[in-house]
Amino acid sequence: MNDNDTTRLSRLTAILIQFQTKRLLTAPELANKFSVSSRTIYRDIKALEQAGVPILTEDGKGYTLMEGYKIPPVMFTENQANALILAEQLVLKNKDTSFIRNYVEAIEKIKAVLGHTVKDKANLLSQRTRFSQNMSREKNTSNLSDLQFALTNFYLIKIEYSNEASETTTRLIEPFALLSTQENWLLVAWCRLRKEFRYFRLDRIKKMEMLSEKFEPHKLTLQEFFDRSR
Repeated sequence: MNDNDTTRLSRLTAILIQFQTKRLLTAPELANKFSVSSRTIYRDIKALEQAGVPILTEDGKGYTLMEGYKIPPVMFTENQANALILAEQLVLKNKDTSFIRNYVEAIEKIKAVLGHTVKDKANLLSQRTRFSQNMSREKNTSNLSDLQFALTNFYLIKIEYSNEASETTTRLIEPFALLSTQENWLLVAWCRLRKEFRYFRLDRIKKMEMLSEKFEPHKLTLQEFFDRSR
């Protein structure tokens, strides 16, 4: 399978996902979303029909799936599931209880289609992530996704870290939890240099490398860590 075939297969899968989220889709709408021509979308729709997907055309409106047809559950990658968990934590800070209830119910349905391994990791990340009430300030980091993955898969991380005095040290750390404060993203991790849990500001991580070495999971909850810190 060449790159063009892979790209088209990914787009066909993404079009199916779009049919799961909207009742009607138009060729120009899909063409714009996937940055291809309408002619390409027409060919994609025909390919899906030939594969047995019952796509109907509503004159002057667009495409829709035959009523009652069920597409197999969407499979999320681990990074996509992690992103959803962060979104869930943000929503839990909302003041509208009905909005929270509806979103939590939606997230539970999403979790239901995750594979068991990804689901367990998503639940672990949910337990190890905390947000403050104030999320208005911008938090700059490009390492969040990799740190989520390292945290849930127990991979050792090597970082170059700059402290308040702008002194840089190299650390080997074992990610434990992610916290969003009013000021910054913080990583709670076991520091092998200091031989204790430390807080690391993500914006002070100058360089980061995920190593192939794994560490033994720490047998305490985030709340137990907070209680111990006091």
